[in-house]
Amino acid sequence: MAERITTADVVHVAALARLELSADELELFTGQLAAVLDHAADVEALELSEVVPTAHPLPLVNVLRDDVVHRSLDRHEVLDAAPSVEGHRFRVPPVLGEPS
Repeated sequence: MAERITTADVVHVAALARLELSADELELFTGQLAAVLDHAADVEALELSEVVPTAHPLPLVNVLRDDVVHRSLDRHEVLDAAPSVEGHRFRVPPVLGEPS
């Protein structure tokens, strides 16, 4: 088991992250960080030499269809059906208070 993390270690990490922590937060985060590091040590201690590296736990395969070229919509027909057009493009309402 790894050496227990100290409050001084948490103070150092907080300073690196430019965080101000209260005494209560220091106590809380010291325990939480210790638990995370203990868990990481447990994972590191596992015997994994026989485990094959994988990107996903399940054997997934992408199912893709072939690209097939189709006739596109006619631009003029589409713009003729649009509620508002400006400069051969769709005109849309202003977004987030932008001037119209």
